[in-house]
Amino acid sequence: MATGGGVLSGTLGIAVLGTGRMGADHVRRIDRMISGARVAAVADPDGDRAKEAAAGLEGCTVHTDPAAALAAPGVDAVLIASPGPAHEAALLECFARDLPVLCEKPLTPDAAGALRVVEAEQRRGRQLVQVGFMRRYDAEYEQLKALLDGGGLGRPLFLHCRHRNASSPSFFTSEMLVNDSVVHEVDAARWLLGQEITAVTVLSPRPSPAAPEGLRDPQLVLLETSGGAIVDVEIFVNCGFGYQVQCEAVCASGSARIGDGHAMVVQSGGRWGGTIAQDYTVRFADAYDRQVRRWVDAVRQGRVAGPSVWDGYAAAAVSEAGVAALHTGARTAVDLAERPPLYR
Repeated sequence: MATGGGVLSGTLGIAVLGTGRMGADHVRRIDRMISGARVAAVADPDGDRAKEAAAGLEGCTVHTDPAAALAAPGVDAVLIASPGPAHEAALLECFARDLPVLCEKPLTPDAAGALRVVEAEQRRGRQLVQVGFMRRYDAEYEQLKALLDGGGLGRPLFLHCRHRNASSPSFFTSEMLVNDSVVHEVDAARWLLGQEITAVTVLSPRPSPAAPEGLRDPQLVLLETSGGAIVDVEIFVNCGFGYQVQCEAVCASGSARIGDGHAMVVQSGGRWGGTIAQDYTVRFADAYDRQVRRWVDAVRQGRVAGPSVWDGYAAAAVSEAGVAALHTGARTAVDLAERPPLYR
């Protein structure tokens, strides 16, 4: 039964499309961490992987075809965790079935596809999609957002961001540093500042010795905003020591920084130190839980909240400008369509 925009009194049945690392983690999360929801169906082209993800889930049907999962009995909503190129078709099928969606980033891999999704949802006249930019649900990011919105530090002038991974997957490309990693800073900056990003410049030092041959790592990405702020992002995906995400807002009357990871510090044997998270599933575990929990709560009330398809489109447009800037070395303007009324 689709919610159709109304309040759902029973348990929300969710179809999870894609059961790779992220999708399987969402299946676990819905089953063990989220009240008022259950996994009603899973779909993955790899049938064995889909069966493994659904093992032990009572009443969960297993499919290799996403459309079959959407049509399965008891499906009220959809969580898309499949690879980006499959998102547009799945989203349009969800629209046709009036199913609310939590779609992992990217909304689509390209701005043109994302804009088609925006236009399709706009034609419906009602939002169905929340995009999975989970940093908006991290407790520290929420604190920083509230502080900036309160105005006590004055007008934001800079955001200084660091985004580091211990190592990159073998398939990672120089372009993916921008459109797969920095895209999180793109969305976070738009949300924290309440401004659009208007231009991108990408600078690359001599690659780190730890970077695979041909990978331009690290990079420094400069984002200009419609409100006159500057955002700089150090993206370093082979730093070697762990996963770090930090952000400092420098404003006219003060500054605030998040992401320092002030956990337990141990002093022993003439040394002091703590631990550094090794990947995003550790650093943002609570943010993922909160994101899905709030999505479920909203859908059960017949609402859609959180990052919209417009946010997904804007991030894709900025990422495309960033990839162009990476290749040319030139400041590149962001070509953004006019924001439709549904997202104003």
